[in-house]
Amino acid sequence: MQPEVIYENLGLIDYKEAWDYQEKLFRATVDHKIKVRKGESTEPTKNYILFCEHPHVFTLGKSGDKQNLLLNEEALEKNNASFYEINRGGDITYHGPGQLVVYPIFDLDYFFSDIHKYLRYLEEAIILTLKEYGIESSRVDGLTGVWIDGDLPTARKICALGVKSSRWVTMHGIGFNVNSDLSYFSHIIPCGIQDKSVTSMEKELGKKLNLEEVGNVLKEKLSSLFGYIYI
Repeated sequence: MQPEVIYENLGLIDYKEAWDYQEKLFRATVDHKIKVRKGESTEPTKNYILFCEHPHVFTLGKSGDKQNLLLNEEALEKNNASFYEINRGGDITYHGPGQLVVYPIFDLDYFFSDIHKYLRYLEEAIILTLKEYGIESSRVDGLTGVWIDGDLPTARKICALGVKSSRWVTMHGIGFNVNSDLSYFSHIIPCGIQDKSVTSMEKELGKKLNLEEVGNVLKEKLSSLFGYIYI
C-alpha cells in the first residue's frame, strides 16, 4: 500500500505563521509516534507537504553564522524584510515572493530511515522539475542543494535545502528560486558560500514562470520519487 500525503497550498504566508504551523504538525506527529511505540495507539501517523511563498525573510540555521547576514535591523526594515534564527540545519538563506517553498512533514518510517537519502530525493525532484523546462542542473559534491554549471566557475545555486528531523519525522525543506527577486541575496552570504552566485528559473529562461504550474510539476516529481499518493 502506497503511503498517503496530505497536500496543502498555504499561498503567500508570513514566515513565522508557517513555521508555527509546521511545528504544530511536526510535534503532533512525533508525539503520536511515541504513543504508538508505547502501545497507546494503533493509528498510523499522518504525512503532510506544505507549498507556499513568504514575504521577504532571511532565516539562519543552527549551524549558521549571523555575520552572513549583511543587514542591520534598520536596513532589514528598509528592505521590508524580517530575520529569524531557526531550528533547521544549514546556514543563512532568503525566502521571498516568487520563490516556491516546500515543507514536507514526513514520517520517514513510511519511506526509508536515511536523512541523507531524503535530501538527495528532494534535490532529485528539483533536478527533474528543471529538466521539464529545459534547464540542466545537478548537485555539487559536499554542498546541499541544486546547482547550474555546478562544476564550472559559473556555478550558481537555484535551490536551497535545510531540514530538521526527530524520530525520523522531518520539517523545513526546499527554497526553489522560480521568479525570485535575486537582489535580496546580495544582503547575505548565501549558505555561507562566498564564491558562488544564485539564480532563478526566470533568470535562466528570460521570462517569468507560472508558479502554480511549476509547483504542480514538482508535486508530481516528489510523489513519483517517494512513491506516495496525495489525499
